[in-house]
Amino acid sequence: MNVLLVSTYELGRQPFGLASPTAWLRASGAAVTSLDLSVDGLDEVAVRNADLVAFYLPMHTATRIAIRVIERVRTLNCSAHLCAYGLYAPVNAPLLREVGVETILGGEFEEGLLSVVTRLEGGTQVHGATDGLATACSAGTTRAKSSALRSPTQQTEPLISLAKQKFLIPDRRDLPPLAKYAHLRLPNGSCRPVGYTEATRGCKHLCRHCPIVPVYNGQFRVVQSEVVLEDIRRQVTSGAEHITFGDPDFFNGPKHGMRLVTALHREHPQLTYDVTIKVEHLLKNVQYLEELRHTGCAFVTTAVESVDNRVLSLLAKGHTRADFIRLVELFRRTGLTLQPTFVAFTPWTSLEGYRDLLETVAELQLIENVAPIQLAIRLLIPSGSLLLELNETRAVVDAFDKDALIYRWDHPDPRVDALQREVESFVANASAVGEDRCTIFEGAWERLHRAMDQPTPTLPVQPSRSTIPYLTEPWYC
Repeated sequence: MNVLLVSTYELGRQPFGLASPTAWLRASGAAVTSLDLSVDGLDEVAVRNADLVAFYLPMHTATRIAIRVIERVRTLNCSAHLCAYGLYAPVNAPLLREVGVETILGGEFEEGLLSVVTRLEGGTQVHGATDGLATACSAGTTRAKSSALRSPTQQTEPLISLAKQKFLIPDRRDLPPLAKYAHLRLPNGSCRPVGYTEATRGCKHLCRHCPIVPVYNGQFRVVQSEVVLEDIRRQVTSGAEHITFGDPDFFNGPKHGMRLVTALHREHPQLTYDVTIKVEHLLKNVQYLEELRHTGCAFVTTAVESVDNRVLSLLAKGHTRADFIRLVELFRRTGLTLQPTFVAFTPWTSLEGYRDLLETVAELQLIENVAPIQLAIRLLIPSGSLLLELNETRAVVDAFDKDALIYRWDHPDPRVDALQREVESFVANASAVGEDRCTIFEGAWERLHRAMDQPTPTLPVQPSRSTIPYLTEPWYC
């Protein structure tokens, strides 16, 4: 069987979500082609030759792009079975079904994809003859398959599987080279090629705004250490000088994580890495901070989200403003670099609250540590979000927007929404022409005070122009 795996976007990373299932499917005898559309264009020949086309949907942006690509794929090859897998697949199942996706897999998807291949190879129902799918084909695109493939369209795999899997070493052979992906930029101006892997999936916490929660519901799964280390070993051979661990939280299993980075540093002492860890977990595992620094951790990303305790409570983040400030002090003493992320605009964020956020970032001397896009992030409320359980959320949301894949909301103060749009546009334009983080921060500070109809005061602490290590593709949803 010819299988085409497609990733549309994953933050400038070489997709683990293609490489891992590729290993499983090739081991079963399937012919697999991987396409990363964030780097390469759509290979129409590969689409026409595919019996199964599976789209990897790990995030909101990737899903929006994929829906447009799915329409093109259906036009090119209406007889291919369409599948969507990853975090955003099950929560968007009704819409994906509407656009022609027949199999949807959430959670641990490798075994599910393998099951789909087995199902299609052994199926008896003619595929592609259903109304809607057949009309998507342009004249001349239908092809004869040597295997006369017949397959049922009825999904038998669970929509979400949290089964524990024995992972295989990811197969990255036909993915674009690491040189085409994000790099680590160092304070001296040099760049390092970045590899990407995952040591765990899911999360044991239930933050209300997090897209992981509707799928994993407080559970996480571990990728075996030997698989992770061999995956990194092969990426180092391919030129990686830095590794991003894409775990939603590297300290869901802190002992597992620390064993990995200790072994990694022993084998590759010059290799650096970055991880994502909750504020709460960092404070509970202070004993590991020094070891993170010693083993080559270039920075830790942590989802602070807000400095307003009420907003943090609504999001169920599990930390407070004081916890964040304490963490910054701990990192400074340890010599680790912290990269906080924020949801700067929520329905409960006032202009004064946004000012408090900017002031806090400046006072903590974190301006260089915050990617400019974080100054403009607006709360996304996707399908399945636990935020919808709150009266405070239901009071402000409109109907689900199928194009944007979110529940729309308007702030009670129109000035807040206007400021968010202005800051977002400013950040995008300033970043495109290479403005530095301090200049962009100062621009957001000025626009805030214009929105408040106040003169722009000097920042409470003058921005430091010293740079920190950061990835050339910033983190966001």
